[in-house]
Amino acid sequence: MHKAAAQLSQFSLRHASTLIFVAVLAAFSLFSPRFLAANNFVNILIQSASTVIVATGLTFVLLTAGIDLSVGSVMFVSAAVAGKMVLAGQPLWLAALVILLAGVLYGAFNALCITWLRIIPFIVTLATLYFGRGFGLWLTETRAMNLPEAVLRIGSARIAGIPFPVLMMALVVIAAHLALTRTTFGRQVYAMGNDADAARMAGIRTERTQLAVYIISGFCAALSGLVSVVQVGAVSPTFGNQREFAAIAAAVLGGTSLFGGKGAVLPGTLLGALLIQTIENGLVIANADPYLYPLVMSAIIFLAVLLDSLRNRQLRRSQRRIIRPAS
Repeated sequence: MHKAAAQLSQFSLRHASTLIFVAVLAAFSLFSPRFLAANNFVNILIQSASTVIVATGLTFVLLTAGIDLSVGSVMFVSAAVAGKMVLAGQPLWLAALVILLAGVLYGAFNALCITWLRIIPFIVTLATLYFGRGFGLWLTETRAMNLPEAVLRIGSARIAGIPFPVLMMALVVIAAHLALTRTTFGRQVYAMGNDADAARMAGIRTERTQLAVYIISGFCAALSGLVSVVQVGAVSPTFGNQREFAAIAAAVLGGTSLFGGKGAVLPGTLLGALLIQTIENGLVIANADPYLYPLVMSAIIFLAVLLDSLRNRQLRRSQRRIIRPAS
């Protein structure tokens, strides 16, 4: 009986995000039959694309036992710079290229501060979070920028019948999944997250790995900002605000550990982000009080951290050596 209960507990924690997702679908379907409509699920995919992309990049950082709180600010800065360039008459492709390069440089700066100056990731990325937010507000003069209709046409475009945001999300998720599961770099990321000292003694250049994961996070955050801005066609002063918390919650709900070394993008982070967006979509359909949304998001973040703590506690218990006295 005890063994069966332990197995059930392990199964529940291992597949917590899937079980919660099914429960959410069942709960909101009772409020409105429109929730289960095919068009609504397509809308959920489109709306979650930006969160999935930024959470995918953040997953690489979390797997190394790091943290990147600056991703929301990278989104804001990238959208602000893109908006300025487009309004100044620059071509869209050039604006996209500049912004992706800026995301890479932003991630590289975070990594260099962590690896060279030996400042803990939390402090570094917290500082660059405030820097990016302040720089973006200065750049936009705290005013909303309405972009040309051509920008919105990109966000609503379909390629081979697939909405542009969903296509970009799929490409990022597949590329990240292959990088983590089919490459030497992916194995090095997991090894560093499990034990950085052991990985270093095994010959892995942990500083280079750390540099790579923060660059990936910055790149994905910038790309997420671009995907988001072509969907809304405007850049407001609150663009990307607190998106880092949704991204962290998505990754952890999907099974990525805050302590590093465990997790996956597919289906983990993808399912976690879809779960968050599904809850937000269900609240809108259920006509819930908008003031409840921050409370629901705080509950999701708390649940993500709780699940991660329970999973790690269970893992430590399973790895504990039991020494029996000699008969």
